Amino acid sequence: MINIDLTGKVALVTGSTRGIGHAIALTLAECGARVAIVGRDAAKAEDVAAQIGGGALGFGCDVSVPAEVTALVAAVEERCGSLDILVNNAGITRDNLMLRIKDEDWDAVINANLRSAFVATRAASRGMMKRRWGRIINITSVVGLMGNKGQTNYAASKAGLIGLTKSVARELASRNILCNAVAPGFIETDMTAAMAPEARTAMSQEIPLERLGSPSDVARAVAFLSSDSASYITGQVLVVDGGLAM
Repeated sequence: MINIDLTGKVALVTGSTRGIGHAIALTLAECGARVAIVGRDAAKAEDVAAQIGGGALGFGCDVSVPAEVTALVAAVEERCGSLDILVNNAGITRDNLMLRIKDEDWDAVINANLRSAFVATRAASRGMMKRRWGRIINITSVVGLMGNKGQTNYAASKAGLIGLTKSVARELASRNILCNAVAPGFIETDMTAAMAPEARTAMSQEIPLERLGSPSDVARAVAFLSSDSASYITGQVLVVDGGLAM
């Protein structure tokens, strides 16, 4: 538990039924926020919300479909009365070497990772502007800063999120709406847990802290940026990577 008070705030976290998104939602709930859990499977999202408690609600949404994202934001505002914190976390990968990436795999990654964040931000910012308070946090990646072989589409989507973050921050600052990004490095997830020990060792050796991060490391950064303690921070990228990208 971290010493951040988000009591009375409503937070929407896309892609929050597992992994980093789940950790973010759980941490925000522990800080007092009422959280909207979002995943493709509505039943799973509702189950996760029930486990988190604190008035959490579950919603099904395919974030690659703009109409569904817009409807999601409206549904959260209707059921919760407001939307104060938006965390654009949902994302997918379709990895391949650049020359082998199919057009549909490029579009799928850009739509799910970047366009969805734009659509959600556009929809959520209207209510935030009326209330003159809001926090928008985009989960990007060190890959968006460094690039990575075999991830041209993913890196482009994550770099795009950084540009989106900075532009939105400039546009909405006068309404007391802050927009920042968190860029995780190598984080312990289901994917890394399935890696061979030698591959994990090689990955860890690239990191100055010599270990992978945990989802809670990312979640605590998001909670900080959601709080009044970060009230003079906007348009920034907080890198949570153990020193990998420095």
